[in-house]
Amino acid sequence: MSLTLLGTILIVEDSPSELELMSHYLKESGYNVIKASGAKEGLEKAVLQKPDAIVTDVVMPEMSGFELCRSLRRNPITAKVPIVVCSSKNQEIDRLWAMRQGADAYITKPYTRELLLRTIKSVVI
Repeated sequence: MSLTLLGTILIVEDSPSELELMSHYLKESGYNVIKASGAKEGLEKAVLQKPDAIVTDVVMPEMSGFELCRSLRRNPITAKVPIVVCSSKNQEIDRLWAMRQGADAYITKPYTRELLLRTIKSVVI
């Protein structure tokens, strides 16, 4: 049985275990996955590979997920790519700030496979 690819998702996550878990969930569900272990790498890959959506952590060294959102929105190549923030920061202010920075959706860790997939489907047009 072959899976029909649903699209390409860029995951920006500095935790190797989180990166692998998210990647596994998405690949298993028919998505092509691009991995980046930091926001700067994620920004480069987003511009070069033009994913259908981006899932990013917030707390990362060098550049935060919020800074990544702002950079993606300012670049004409990535300005319209849906962004899902997936963070352990679960305060309402974090959610509001993510949306102000350009995120389309916000989920908190720990998340379920179903929540991750439902959220991605809700932003990918």
